[in-house]
Amino acid sequence: MHISMRKFLIFASALCLSLQSIAQETVYLTLDQALQTALSENASVRIADLEIERTGYARKGTYAALFPQIDGSGSYQRTIKKQVMYMDFDIGGGGGAPTRDGFEVGRWNTWSTGVTASMPLVNAPLWKSLKISDQDVELAVEKARGSRLETVTQVKKAFFTVLLAKEALNVYQSVFENARENLELTQKKYNAQRASELDLTRAKASYANAVPNMYDAANAVELGLWQLKAVMGVDLKTQIDVAGSLKDYAALMEEAYDPESDLSNNSSLRQLAIQAEQLASTIKMQQYAYLPTLAVAFNYSINAMANDYNFSQYKWSPYSYVGLSLSIPIFSGGKRLNAVRQTKVQAAELDITRSNTERQLQIAIRQYLGTMDTATRTYAAASSAVETAAKAYGIARQSYDVGRSTLTDLNDAQLALTQAELGVCQAIFNYLSAKSDVEGLLGADFIENNDSNE
Repeated sequence: MHISMRKFLIFASALCLSLQSIAQETVYLTLDQALQTALSENASVRIADLEIERTGYARKGTYAALFPQIDGSGSYQRTIKKQVMYMDFDIGGGGGAPTRDGFEVGRWNTWSTGVTASMPLVNAPLWKSLKISDQDVELAVEKARGSRLETVTQVKKAFFTVLLAKEALNVYQSVFENARENLELTQKKYNAQRASELDLTRAKASYANAVPNMYDAANAVELGLWQLKAVMGVDLKTQIDVAGSLKDYAALMEEAYDPESDLSNNSSLRQLAIQAEQLASTIKMQQYAYLPTLAVAFNYSINAMANDYNFSQYKWSPYSYVGLSLSIPIFSGGKRLNAVRQTKVQAAELDITRSNTERQLQIAIRQYLGTMDTATRTYAAASSAVETAAKAYGIARQSYDVGRSTLTDLNDAQLALTQAELGVCQAIFNYLSAKSDVEGLLGADFIENNDSNE
């Protein structure tokens, strides 16, 4: 059930051409083709891939904090009212009392431009945040994998739903044809006075009842195809159909299927494990906030002050410095301590969630395996019932033709055959649907399996 990349590209090209054509032809899809298309076109998968790209950019932004941060600046100030300076001594030097009149200082225009740079030298919380950003990317990748697994499960179940609807349509079409033939035969017998009016009325009622069942089955096929197109992520106007039948998968029920209940590849548990690692790293980062940090800083600027706008006559004065900045946390009112306690509580909550999730997954797997076992037994019984019901219907039909049985007996035989045939199809569908759910929970990645088999 796996196709090569070359075959997939050929299929994708053919599908694109079919989308562009005005008079669209129906594209018949196998299960593998539907899965491959969904893994590239499904909205959830595409969003998950974009989320990986987003977290990658976020990680690069975090690493940028390790490099020097360089900024340029420029400013202009226009003085509205100059400062007044007072002196507590005699400016004239005469030894008299201090002057009480001040004088204005400064100039009307002040210009300044320069560049500043800073870089952390010792910053333990920053270093720990880099690891958390790496874990963000890892979590996004696992979420994307989970989206793919979920998409595969949805596509499989939608594909099998269409096959079930088509099998039901075939059964109801067969019932319709039999009802039509029985009506024609009963009409002839009635005209020959070999059948009563009651038999003719019953034949007409059986024919009338077969019509809406057939239309409902046809509508179920159409709705199933729409749902399949939706989960695949293709244009709803695309004309598609599924290849094969449910009976093609009946052989899977004869194979022994007893997977190990190993949830190490389950996407939900993997995501919880990564989140637990993130919380552990966050606690370390918050504890590192008690440690001193050291940074280096550099500044260079030039300034000019003037009363006019004759820039060529300005005298620019440079100013620069380089230095170290040491920050030692002393007291924050318990903010850092409570932040650590809060994160530890979150870690405890997450651990409980993980344990409960694992239990629920184990229960779900057992439930699905039980459904598969029941479906296998039901299939065997329904297959035997189909043979018996088909034989009984043939006998009833011959007996009715020669007048040895009534139309009621024939209708009962037809109903038993219909129920048996639908039971076979439903058993196969239940098995395949439960198997898809089990594979999704166990993390049977379609992409990895496909690549390993090419």
